[in-house]
Amino acid sequence: MPVIIYLAGGAIVIGIALGYLIRLVVGKQKVANSEARAEKLITQAKQSEQDLLIGAKKKALKIVDEAKVEEKERRAELSKLQARLEKRESLFDTRLTEYEEKKQKLEEKNKEIEAIKQKVLELEKEELQKLEQISGLNKEAALARIMELVEKEEAERIEGRLHKYSEQEEEQLEVIARKKLSIIIQRMASSVVSETTTTVVELPSDEMKGRIIGKEGRNIKALEHLTGVEIIVDDTPGVITLSGFSPVRRQVAKRAIEMLMADGRIHPARIEESVQDAKKNLAIEMKKAGEEALYTLGIPVSSIDPKLVSILGRLKFRTSYGQNVLNHSMEVAQISGMLAEELGVDVFNCKKGGLFHDIGKAVDHDMQGSHPEIGYNIMKKFGFPEELCYQSIAHHEDKPR
Repeated sequence: MPVIIYLAGGAIVIGIALGYLIRLVVGKQKVANSEARAEKLITQAKQSEQDLLIGAKKKALKIVDEAKVEEKERRAELSKLQARLEKRESLFDTRLTEYEEKKQKLEEKNKEIEAIKQKVLELEKEELQKLEQISGLNKEAALARIMELVEKEEAERIEGRLHKYSEQEEEQLEVIARKKLSIIIQRMASSVVSETTTTVVELPSDEMKGRIIGKEGRNIKALEHLTGVEIIVDDTPGVITLSGFSPVRRQVAKRAIEMLMADGRIHPARIEESVQDAKKNLAIEMKKAGEEALYTLGIPVSSIDPKLVSILGRLKFRTSYGQNVLNHSMEVAQISGMLAEELGVDVFNCKKGGLFHDIGKAVDHDMQGSHPEIGYNIMKKFGFPEELCYQSIAHHEDKPR
């Protein structure tokens, strides 16, 4: 048993030794193989590096050659440009020399001309002095004598010629004015309405007449007192008539009566309320009418005082010579603008003057004086310049300024 143990132990030792030797041999072989591969890779890297260096050198040489060729071409172009510039400079010097020579010749000629002019003036002066000595008159006296003789001998002919020129000028101006006005009138079309001092109010029934009159006529008296119009109740069926010079007052009365009929309550207290409501509604409508007129004509509403806009709107309820005055004023403004275009003057100012030329008619029933004077004062009050204020008076003058 001990022998076996020793043999086993020896075998193990021998195995370990053999394993170590084998491992040592294999390790050396691997190291040798690794060194060989590394040497091979280094050799390959060196070869690649050499190839790259050779390629780079070739490219660098090619770029240098191309740069030399390009530099040569540029030098040739610069030489050509320099030659052209030298040629132009030479030509410029030649022309400059020619210009200087021409300038000198012109200056010499100018001096000669001035000398000749001076000589002519001296000769004229000598001749004039000789003539004055011969005639015994100086220049002014001789001219006055000639004019006197011409006036005496040709006075009648000159007067006839002036009269002829005056007539021709008036005829030409008349023709031009008629032509321009005819062109503008063709562009306008106006509508007319019948001028009246009465307004008719339709009633739902004849029974309403009695209610409007009221007990002992108190309702109709209240209406007439508050509106300032005369209410005519006659035998005409289904209507009553409002009479008065002021169209605005007639409108207030008409609207108040229509409110009363719609409400059904007709008594003095309610009549007073209806009249106030009618005045407010009418004031709003008049202001709106004035603003619409300004918008239509292209006149900024902000450029006109709101009170004046309302006065302008009153013309919607005013008629004159068969036409609504607001429509008439707008047409005059349009014609004024067209005339301004034809004559090349301020279109805006002419439109403004045309629109407000009849503004006096808006209140002429409530104020003393003629509507041209009233209109002038109204425009003056609202800061219009004199040339616009004068339009109110000018359109009724035979020979306006």
